[in-house]
Amino acid sequence: MNRHISFERLHNFRDLGGYTTEDGRTVRWGRLFRSDSLGKLQGADWERFVALGITTVIDLRYPWEIAAKGRVPDHASLAYHNLSIEHRPYDQAALGADVETGPFLADRYMEVAHDGVEELRQALEVIASQDGPVVFHCASGKDRTGLLAALVLSLLDVPEKDIVGDFALTGLATERLVADWRAGHPGREPAWPGFGRAPADVMRLFLAALAERHGSVRGYATNLLGVDDALTGALRQNLLEPV
Repeated sequence: MNRHISFERLHNFRDLGGYTTEDGRTVRWGRLFRSDSLGKLQGADWERFVALGITTVIDLRYPWEIAAKGRVPDHASLAYHNLSIEHRPYDQAALGADVETGPFLADRYMEVAHDGVEELRQALEVIASQDGPVVFHCASGKDRTGLLAALVLSLLDVPEKDIVGDFALTGLATERLVADWRAGHPGREPAWPGFGRAPADVMRLFLAALAERHGSVRGYATNLLGVDDALTGALRQNLLEPV
């Protein structure tokens, strides 16, 4: 099953539909998308994006990233939310070769999960409240986007193996994402061998760390984000196929 939707300049635009939940329901196709930066949209890519009928964009990047790289074009049909969930910037490309990808990124995700409580809660509220399709994104559609995707799928009761598998699908886009970085940094090469990669153990380690600290992903969402039955019910109503 190919979840990637083909664009010229977007490399990691994916549909989160089709996953089966623990109680046998199915995540709706065409309702929730994840992506790399929509600031790259133009020309035929923009026309293809508009044709998807998306009504809401959640941009998870820092305001300074948006100022430098641009945001999704203004359009009458789009509501735009900038919810910067990461509060401690770091330069992945400059990391040393001795930094192990899985543990390092899992630790960064734990920081985001605890620093970005307010923004993550707001993102869930936006997703739960929309009648039309929603897309959320960061720069590469891997780390911040992967964290939010894992949280949403967990609250829908999608099995962990599928959440981990969804995260790892970024590996299909890694080569093009790294090529984009090189084009934006002439004469440089990423120093970190893990740059742009999305090995499954990153998400496994992160979910295990959340469970160890909070009992479960749902425990984290309930106790830190304030996710109650009403919000979970709205997410399920919006994103799952009717019974």
